[in-house]
Amino acid sequence: MDLGTRAEAFRELHTRPGIFAIPNPWDAGSAIALTQMGFAALATTSAGLAYALGRADGHNAVSRAETLANAAAIAAATPLPVSADLENGFGDSPDDCALTIRAAADAGLVGGSIEDATERGDEPIYALDAAVARVRAAVAAARALPFPFTLTARAENFLHGRPDLDDTIARLVAFADVGADVLFAPGLRAPGDIGAVVRAVAPKPVNVIMGLAGSPFTLAELEALGVKRVSVGSSLARAAFGAFLRGAREIRERGSFAYAADAVPYAEANRMFAAERPA
Repeated sequence: MDLGTRAEAFRELHTRPGIFAIPNPWDAGSAIALTQMGFAALATTSAGLAYALGRADGHNAVSRAETLANAAAIAAATPLPVSADLENGFGDSPDDCALTIRAAADAGLVGGSIEDATERGDEPIYALDAAVARVRAAVAAARALPFPFTLTARAENFLHGRPDLDDTIARLVAFADVGADVLFAPGLRAPGDIGAVVRAVAPKPVNVIMGLAGSPFTLAELEALGVKRVSVGSSLARAAFGAFLRGAREIRERGSFAYAADAVPYAEANRMFAAERPA
């Protein structure tokens, strides 16, 4: 499937009726597995990549080049549309955000997110005017591409100890006004807060993240709140690490190997990865 076709398919997911899940692979293998399970689109995870590289997430732990190399490998492994966690655009300036969007398209991505987090502990969130200017530049770069790149704008207050719903909504509305295609405030947990965000930016679609502690909603419950898209961040990668650590601890602490009973059989894994790659 060529890039234009993937881009159109991704855009259509956001305009057709109903909610959809967009799970987050961290490498080509996990992307292939999710593709074979029948999901309609995929999104990368910055934390999942950081952990795979042996780093803690955040504070620019992973470079633009590393992020896009990982995203390109995922996009090459699947015929599905792939969007990327592009963090804060890998720089403070609007030009940095625009450069990142253009580079994402070159890597085979049809969507990506830009957040308003600075990665600085003393001032974790960009001032509103600066945040809006960064999204505006990203939108302009996306619109200049030869296919419909779906840009998600993220308001990060709730992930950085600033649970200010009014400010979060003001940011998302401003991002929508300058052309962001999807709005996302990770860390929202109360149904009332999620519903308030959906209403504030309507008819633009809203992404919500599940897989975090204290996020018990089902897809049906989120759809009832008006959510269009649900991602899971690093939770699948962390679930994989959880199974790995339980097995390793069993070996180290008990000297037994019962964990292998829950492992994917060798033949099944081989069949999964023997499938022909997309053109």
